[in-house]
Amino acid sequence: MRRPPIFATLVVVLAIATMVGFGLWQLQRRVWKESLLAQYSAATTMTAPLDVAGADLPANAAYRRVIWDCPEASRDQVVGGRNINGQSGWAHVVLCSHRSGQMATIVPVVIGWSFGVAPVQWAGGKLIGVAVPGIKTGVALPAPGEQARNLDWHIVADPPQAGLVANAAPDPRTIANNHLSYAVQWFFFATTALVIYALALRKRG
Repeated sequence: MRRPPIFATLVVVLAIATMVGFGLWQLQRRVWKESLLAQYSAATTMTAPLDVAGADLPANAAYRRVIWDCPEASRDQVVGGRNINGQSGWAHVVLCSHRSGQMATIVPVVIGWSFGVAPVQWAGGKLIGVAVPGIKTGVALPAPGEQARNLDWHIVADPPQAGLVANAAPDPRTIANNHLSYAVQWFFFATTALVIYALALRKRG
């Protein structure tokens, strides 16, 4: 029987080890994601709003009701969304700016929902809403630079503003946790590579 080629075997072993490593990392990510989602779910049950000063939102604000000030509001942007009853329609979003010198920190705020696409007027001010990590999908933001930075959050006003209907409440249960399936895929790839190489060695022998 011929000896296995050293270089090819080394490459296959390294590739399989890498794929197994990715699979183990995804399992760790799964545990981390489950913990994060549990924190988010617990935050939704807190009734007392968190009073936030300034633009920046702390990590523990995720999915909590917050008291937040919008000192400067942009024109209304209308994007697809659902209301509190699950009906499809249009979410109304403004960009709130907190200025410090020449720098403006931008945070999108969903001020409410309607069946129509006609924009509404809202001058800004203090509001209560749910703080959600991540930029609101579909919202046009200014290019970040020396005069603007986009905070990786958005706020869903509750109660709604400008006479609009309440938007659907943010729900952390809609966040996917696919890390187990990713781990299974990596382990499958590693097993497949091992089987293919074993068959190749058998044929070679």
